[in-house]
Amino acid sequence: MKTISYTEALREALAEEMRRDTSVILMGEDIGRYGGAFGVTRTLLDRFGPRRVINTPISELSFVGAA
Repeated sequence: MKTISYTEALREALAEEMRRDTSVILMGEDIGRYGGAFGVTRTLLDRFGPRRVINTPISELSFVGAA
C-alpha cells in the first residue's frame, strides 16, 4: 500500500469525486492557482477548469451569497 500525506489523500478524494460526478464544484478562498491555505486543491484547477474550481472573495458574506 502506497503511503501518502493527508493533503494528498484529500486532493485525490476530491478529484475522484469530481471525475465521478460532473456536477461537483469546489468553491473557496484561494483554492485555484494557489491551492488553498494548505495546498489541498493544488492541481485541481488545471485538471477540472475554472468552472468547477472557483475562487471566492475573502469575505464570508460573499461566500454565502454565492452558494
